[in-house]
Amino acid sequence: MKHMVPLAIFGVLLVVLAVGLKLDPRYVPSPLIDKPVPGFQLSALSEKNTQLDESGLKGKPRLLNVWASWCSACRVEHPLLVSLARERGVEIIGLNYKDTREAGLAWLSEHGDPYQQSIFDPDGSLGLDLGVYGVPETFVVDANGVIRHKQVGPLTEEIWRGEIAPLLAKLGGASP
Repeated sequence: MKHMVPLAIFGVLLVVLAVGLKLDPRYVPSPLIDKPVPGFQLSALSEKNTQLDESGLKGKPRLLNVWASWCSACRVEHPLLVSLARERGVEIIGLNYKDTREAGLAWLSEHGDPYQQSIFDPDGSLGLDLGVYGVPETFVVDANGVIRHKQVGPLTEEIWRGEIAPLLAKLGGASP
């Protein structure tokens, strides 16, 4: 009987570890799914005198892509974003995260600008409200400004076709 307690604890730990090994480590649930984009008032990256707020994310389904000039993974996904915007008509709003205005503008000039507009978030306040812990991250936002999906890490063609495009199509946005 004395050895049963440690054996039971070991058994429970084994079950917990076995379940944990089957989980996708890239999946990060967001408490903001099915909630409106948090309120904000930030300047546009390209025009510091132009103020943007959450109302700019309403009207039609679109992507909100969190990026930075210093982000190496953002370079990986950027050609796909440019293609989605230019060739497939996907509407993308950028969130330039913890960057400098000059570096962000230079990066877009060099690599292409897929964004209808970019929100400038130099101190990461909106990113914090969105639960961003690394870049890139991409949110699917419906026509009412409600977050419907969060993609952590670079957007790939496989993720686009398998997850994002079907959801956008369902919401009435661009299709694959």
